[in-house]
Formats: sequence, C-alpha cells, structure tokens
Amino acid sequence: MLDIALQKQKLPVKITVKTTVAVLLTVLAVALPQLTHALGGAAAGAAYMPMYLPALLAGLLLGKLWGLGVGILSPVISYGFTSLTLASAMPSLERLPYMVLEVGAFGLVAGLFSKRAQTSPLISFPAVLAAQFSGRLIYVIYNLIAGKSISYLWSSVCNSFTGLWLQAIIVPLISILLFAVLKNEQKSE
Repeated sequence: MLDIALQKQKLPVKITVKTTVAVLLTVLAVALPQLTHALGGAAAGAAYMPMYLPALLAGLLLGKLWGLGVGILSPVISYGFTSLTLASAMPSLERLPYMVLEVGAFGLVAGLFSKRAQTSPLISFPAVLAAQFSGRLIYVIYNLIAGKSISYLWSSVCNSFTGLWLQAIIVPLISILLFAVLKNEQKSE
C-alpha cells in the first residue's frame, strides 16, 4: 500500500517510512497482548490473539517480507521485554518457537496479497483468511510434532475463533480505510 504512495511522491526515504511503520506495528504487537492480558487474563490472550493483528496489517500494508519480519520479531521482542520486566515472560519459552512460526506466517501470507490489495482493497478479506488458515495450520503441525494431543489442539483452535473472526473483519476494514485515505491523498496532490 505504501509502495504506490511513496513511488508517486518520489521520496528518497522509502525504506525509512516502511521501517517506521514496521517498528510501530511491532510495538503494537508487543503492547496489545499486555493490554489484553491485563483486562481479561491469560484466557483473553488465547481467545483474541492480539499479537497477530499487527502482523496481518504489516503484511497487507508493507508486503510479505515486512509482514514476515514483524511476525517473527513480535513474539521474540515480547518474550525478551516481558522476561526482563515482568514476573513471567509472554509468550512463555515453550510457546515462543511456534508463535514465531505462526505469527510470521500470518504476516508473510497476508503480505503475498499486498500488491493486489493496493489496487483491489476488498482482496484484504480473503488475504486475512488465507493468512489465518496458514498460520493456524503451522500451529497445529508444530504442536503435533511436539507431541500435543489432537483434542488439545482442536480445543485451542476453537478457542481462538473469536479472535480470528474479529481479525477477519477488523484488519481488512483498517487496510481498506488506509488505502482510501492514501488514494484520496494522492488525488489531492
């Protein structure tokens, strides 16, 4: 999304703008789980999956590599930050490997649709669904290999449906709004 606006502006700071947006989304990915857990406890984090929303946005807005980067860095930075500043790390060390893979997949797969979403913003809806499916599939495969039971995984996936549905609505609407604002901005110049 930002590519088109930056290309038309011929700004020499393209990487800086994208880096700034990626950093802000990563900070949001670290802060949202803290807020969610403070308001609703650990169960709210598992139900709403707040860290995944910024990774989806990063993919749609910045592209696949930026989405992957935000997705990988978010759980790692969150773990580092919370293990140093809080009594317990979020995510836990046990959950960190699959969260890196899963959140990374959310950002990467959403980013595969980034260029199409810039010209056809409604593609954001299936993009988010594809990213969610891919990420949850990685979650299941990783945890099956790690020895988790199918009933545990099914329960966990079902528990996340609330967050997945909210993201499937909120993330495309945010990206469509941002696409419209940028398009309007380009027309006015």
